[in-house]
Amino acid sequence: MTLALPARAKLNLDLEVVGRDRDGFHELRTTFQAIELHDLLVVSPADATSITISGLSAGTKDNSVLAAQAALERAVRKPLPAAFQLHKRIPPGSGMGGASSDAAAALRAMKAMFALDVALQPIAMELGSDVPFFLTGGSARGEGRGERLTRMEMEPAWFAIAWPGVELSTADVYRAWDEVKGDGPNHLRRAAEHVEPGLKQFAVKLGPGWQMTGSGSAFYKRVNTQEEGRQAIGKLDCWTAVSRAVGAWS
Repeated sequence: MTLALPARAKLNLDLEVVGRDRDGFHELRTTFQAIELHDLLVVSPADATSITISGLSAGTKDNSVLAAQAALERAVRKPLPAAFQLHKRIPPGSGMGGASSDAAAALRAMKAMFALDVALQPIAMELGSDVPFFLTGGSARGEGRGERLTRMEMEPAWFAIAWPGVELSTADVYRAWDEVKGDGPNHLRRAAEHVEPGLKQFAVKLGPGWQMTGSGSAFYKRVNTQEEGRQAIGKLDCWTAVSRAVGAWS
């Protein structure tokens, strides 16, 4: 059995850093919204594990799909060899959750392919704070490190998206937040601009109405129609997309 799953991106419609927990991790409140933009993961049974990657990112080191497979193997205590083909459409280091979504898609695909009786939520939490959201998608309120989720009713929406081609490290941005703090619709924006000063100039060029997602570096603007989104990105000299909100897939 070969399975092909879209690993969809997300936007943070708001993001507030509220402090640190007892373990020293940053706590936040955010609204996650899954969007149509996606990577594509194809998974097949195999005698030995392999992965091929095409599209925006060709690196296999520390790949989140392989990390998800390893975590699942530890949970079920047996090898789960598979051949993975990953086509990347979500820009890396953009704050749209591409790696986390790839990991969640791998967990879902392998559970189905190997008919595993295992809860994926604890494994997803081990892999990263955004991964639990991508097991179900749709709209959700995220708290804690982002892993405590409350389902929300999805509002239909279109988004224009612009990425400056800069990969930001989430860890670096949170460390910068400790220095500069933040406010506004995304408390991490000031920290992201501290890590990558060119991001401020990029935001100025975009103009009003654009908001950073996650820890950056992509920005989005909510629009009424697909055509309005195309007009919003029409003159931008960077990676762009127009995508719409999607509901839960599980």
